[in-house]
Amino acid sequence: MKLRAVHHVAIIASDYARSKHFYVELLGLKVLAENYRAARDSWKLDLALPDGTQLELFSFPQPPVRPSRPEACGLRHLCFAVADVEEAKLALEAQGVAVEPVRVDEYTGKAFTFFADPDGLPLELYQA
Repeated sequence: MKLRAVHHVAIIASDYARSKHFYVELLGLKVLAENYRAARDSWKLDLALPDGTQLELFSFPQPPVRPSRPEACGLRHLCFAVADVEEAKLALEAQGVAVEPVRVDEYTGKAFTFFADPDGLPLELYQA
């Protein structure tokens, strides 16, 4: 077996409309498909980044909250590559998104910062 790439990352939102707005309107991900699954009372929104990586946004009735941020066992955070971290930070802040100060990775010398989605999922911007 040889893994080739990350195909998608799945996120469960507590407020589907709010998270859809965040990922589509604020972060600019492209909508590929949107489906309501009546049997599960659940929405599934397929989104794409320019490189083809996909993000699946789900809604479920009363999903449990995340155990802690971000040190719970499991996925720590989701990171997006950007050309200019400071520019991306300013663009998010202009839309009302709280973003941490830009830091520099001590090993790579690259700029990065963190912010959160509407459910508190930690998201990172990394200069690539």
